Amino acid sequence: MSSSKDETMKRRTFLHAAATTAAAFTVLPAKSVRGLEANSKLQIGIIGCGMRGPWIGEFFEEHANSKVVALHDYFQDRVDEAAMRLRVSTQRRYMGLDGYKELLSDTSIDAVAVQSPPYYHPEQAVATLAAGKHLYLAKPIAVDVPGCLAIKDAAARAGGKLSAWVDFQTRANEAFQGAAWRVHEGNIGEPVCGQFHYYCMPMPMVCKDDGTAAGRLRNWVFDIALSGDIIVEQNIHVLDVANWYLQSHPLKARGAGGRKARTYSGDCRDHFLMTYTYPDDVLVEFSSGQFTYGFDDMCMRLFCTRGTVDSHYGGEVTLRGKSFSWDGGRTNTIYVDGAINNVIKFAESIRNNEPINNVDESANSNLTSILGRMAADTGEEITWDGMLARNERVELDLDLPADGPFHVRQRPVFP
Repeated sequence: MSSSKDETMKRRTFLHAAATTAAAFTVLPAKSVRGLEANSKLQIGIIGCGMRGPWIGEFFEEHANSKVVALHDYFQDRVDEAAMRLRVSTQRRYMGLDGYKELLSDTSIDAVAVQSPPYYHPEQAVATLAAGKHLYLAKPIAVDVPGCLAIKDAAARAGGKLSAWVDFQTRANEAFQGAAWRVHEGNIGEPVCGQFHYYCMPMPMVCKDDGTAAGRLRNWVFDIALSGDIIVEQNIHVLDVANWYLQSHPLKARGAGGRKARTYSGDCRDHFLMTYTYPDDVLVEFSSGQFTYGFDDMCMRLFCTRGTVDSHYGGEVTLRGKSFSWDGGRTNTIYVDGAINNVIKFAESIRNNEPINNVDESANSNLTSILGRMAADTGEEITWDGMLARNERVELDLDLPADGPFHVRQRPVFP
């Protein structure tokens, strides 16, 4: 197994090449599915077999006339557990950091769902498209600017040939879609300012934090390098809606973050307070906390000159105004239904040979989250252009042991 220094250099070299050398990227021909018969199943591979990977795999099988035929994860026990749920043969289970390359070499696979820790998304997503596979990608697409740009570049060059779809549940929900459309139509006037927040209870560790590299990888959601921090990995949901409602990305951000309550694992912060400035001097107040007991809400509220859109992930979506009101309804099942809707849309795009691509808007929401993290890191106001010019990489110092793929997972540990 490579050392952490070797792995860091490999990723730096890869991201530089992917972001700056378009000529070096060749999309291999995708297997034609135009002629699939009505009962033929799409062949799906999954990279990343933690909690979300098998969950998404089951949706493909239950709702999109597909079959998961190959799996990859660094850990063998995770691959084996997922294989039991999804009935994948021993011969098509791949382990280790580079095992995903063997999965991608399987010419029978139509599409790949990348559900691994976000640090690895750029390398795996770009390789998926280069191998001629349609890409279904978990958010966030990357933990840093070079990673976002690499995936944007790869998806653009595969445009018209392959679907590249990022799984944001809000954008696949009818109530949120209806709210966004009515805001864009001007039903409640021009945007003035907004309140966006994401508060929830602390998350359990996947296993005991034993200080090992394998344990750190298991608990990647608590690790800034692996996850991007909570503002990138989780809070991106509400920041994506801010960009969606305002049809833009912020021009600058200023704010802070801290780590006071959720200190039992990793190095992620547990709260952020931020002010984003959008075009036309629209100010968005953003805050988050991943430690709260007694309050749990993902709120996306935009105040306009003639009314307010008040929307909640898992709650009510409404517009109330001077001369216009609209009840969008409740979104109680958005987490499951949004993912199912995305899986169905993705599979239909492949069957109909009509590729879809939402990577640009997803990357902009990802970069919005990174902009906030950078503002908190520096204590300075950071502009969008300044963030792109810095092009900062997140470095991962993680010495993965040779026996890492066989590390046995422990039971979840609750704080």
